[in-house]
Amino acid sequence: MAVLKREKKTDYAALSSSFMRIPQMKVDVARCLLDIGLTQVYQLEGRAPDSLLAEIKARKDNVREDVIAYLRMAVYFAENQPPDVRKLYPTEWM
Repeated sequence: MAVLKREKKTDYAALSSSFMRIPQMKVDVARCLLDIGLTQVYQLEGRAPDSLLAEIKARKDNVREDVIAYLRMAVYFAENQPPDVRKLYPTEWM
């Protein structure tokens, strides 16, 4: 019996968003930010990553645990130009 391969849907809106300029950013986290109404990196300035996570959880039922690390990294990137390259890894924010 042949196994049918399902093609993954590609989220072109998230891929082309300004959030993908953030190094190591995952597409699904960029999609979450778009879903809560943010469209540009500068909109993350001054925002608390925990409040962003709360907004995301209000819209989505199942949110991965590592999303908070990506949100912390994204807020850091938005607030610090030029950013410290060592801090542009999600593992630094866990």
